[in-house]
Amino acid sequence: MQESIPDALIDALRTARKVAVLTGAGVSAESGVPTFREAQTGLWAQYDPQELATPSAFRRNPRLVWEWYAWRRDLVTQAQPNPGHLALALMEQLVPEFTLITQNVDGLHARAGSQHVVELHGNILRTKCSADSRLVTDWPPTDEVPPRCPHCGSYLRPDVVWFGENLPYEALATAVADARACDVFLAVGTSAIVQPAASLPLEALQAGAITVEINPQTTPLSRHVAFVLTGPAGEILPQLVQTVWPEAPVSGAAEIFT
Repeated sequence: MQESIPDALIDALRTARKVAVLTGAGVSAESGVPTFREAQTGLWAQYDPQELATPSAFRRNPRLVWEWYAWRRDLVTQAQPNPGHLALALMEQLVPEFTLITQNVDGLHARAGSQHVVELHGNILRTKCSADSRLVTDWPPTDEVPPRCPHCGSYLRPDVVWFGENLPYEALATAVADARACDVFLAVGTSAIVQPAASLPLEALQAGAITVEINPQTTPLSRHVAFVLTGPAGEILPQLVQTVWPEAPVSGAAEIFT
């Protein structure tokens, strides 16, 4: 059964100049990417993810942390963007100004074709120096785990935000500014618990934006937003795009709606 899209939301999206979207783990889960805690299976079941995703864990046992992220990276590279990712990429082409803010680190939004993606928690597919955070794309072959930064010799690490670390300043500043400036704000597949991302829909609400939640479950955000569309992003988002822009002559639509 399809979720009914309210006429007021259809009109708001059709006339919106600026749309901002926040996505969380639920969107990636529909592509088979395990959530942070679901990744604790097999050999990794004995470890608490909060004890692996910290600077102190990396200092204590850099090899263990590197290997856990290498395993998770393999899972991510096997995943494919789902209809929810594709619908958001299509929506970006239909709105004058569009910002996609994500808590996910898997890069699936970019692979789906989204152009303006703000990655609040980094990207597991990127690697950086643990000393100065310089991004590193290649390094000499080595048996050492983790490998060393070719510039300074420090260990390399995944370019993700660990517990106890600040979010990238520029990404967070962009997210907050775009949340405050948008006409419509969509929170999709996020628990609305993890800060500071959870405050972004409220920033939009306080600035006068029309706020929408798309999620299979009720969250702490549900009672605050103007519209709640209950269901998985991979079903709701394609329906939303097709309903709001039924005549949009945009390539790639058939792949989403079939």
